[in-house]
Amino acid sequence: MKTIQKLNIPVNSLPLTQWRDDLKKEILDLEFLFFNNGILAQVDEYSFVKKAELIIMGKHFDTQQLNTIIASLYELNIEYIALSKPQEIEGVITVKLMLSEFPSSLKQTLDTLSKNINLDFALMEQFPNWSEPGLVLMDMDSTTIQIECIDEIARLYGVGEQVSAVTALAMQGKLDFNESLRTRVSKLENMPVSILQEVADNMPLMPGLQALIKGLKNAGWKVAIASGGFNFFADRLKQDHGFDFTIANNLELDGEHLTGCVVGEIVNADVKARTLKELASQYKIPMSQTVAIGDGANDLVMMVASAMGIAIHAKPIVQQQASVSLNSLDLEGALAILSANSNPSWQ
Repeated sequence: MKTIQKLNIPVNSLPLTQWRDDLKKEILDLEFLFFNNGILAQVDEYSFVKKAELIIMGKHFDTQQLNTIIASLYELNIEYIALSKPQEIEGVITVKLMLSEFPSSLKQTLDTLSKNINLDFALMEQFPNWSEPGLVLMDMDSTTIQIECIDEIARLYGVGEQVSAVTALAMQGKLDFNESLRTRVSKLENMPVSILQEVADNMPLMPGLQALIKGLKNAGWKVAIASGGFNFFADRLKQDHGFDFTIANNLELDGEHLTGCVVGEIVNADVKARTLKELASQYKIPMSQTVAIGDGANDLVMMVASAMGIAIHAKPIVQQQASVSLNSLDLEGALAILSANSNPSWQ
């Protein structure tokens, strides 16, 4: 295949045949790919058994990158690929493909491609349906917001290095979460509550958060937080941004100071997964319509329990195990994945 230049985006208004014909002018042998062992013109024109769905996403997406992806899929002996028109969702260009094969090496191939061509991929047997009610349960620290709140309040209290070292090990899954949380909170004994307020007033949102929440609400989905952090911050996010539910850890207070203790059940990995199931039941949402988003080892159990786990700028152990990893995009990537699955049309 020859190298080509720029894909004309957005093309939502173009009929599939025109978009296909425009691509044929740029990608060598595309007609062969469309009508033989490769990209199909339309799914319903052929006897096509879908084994996997693949979404390609990026803020900049040209046909040279598309060429590279098609060639990589061809090398994996994927016989048929059905390709949708590109869409632009919150500044993210998405192309959805349906594949006739799901080779075990495909995710590894896509992970390598993601690093080389600065695109994100979402690969599953089937994605949740955006047109039906669903539930997104999110971690808070380094997922909904860009900071680890406990590290930030510890820094302001003067014990930052002691706490952040323990946080890093816990998020990598190298320490028991419950014990690591108690250890970190103990360093905050006698800290004034005013520090919590200062951090809450200045929490930097993860880019794309507000667009994701708006999109979820408009689609009739529920969105919640389950955090191994603290309810002081989770409740503030609920108040300011309209989350339907939040659960996080309770810091014990003595007047206007922290005691250095956590009270009540600790929100660990198992509690997060349990919360996902309880909320799905409460909202009468099937588990096939649930999504979990996080970045640390403490999020893996809820990711596995959900229909789709999305790792965002995650630790290596999480990227390896999550069904979807976002590295180039932020939370607008999660919205792009979900909204690309609205009773998929290939017209």
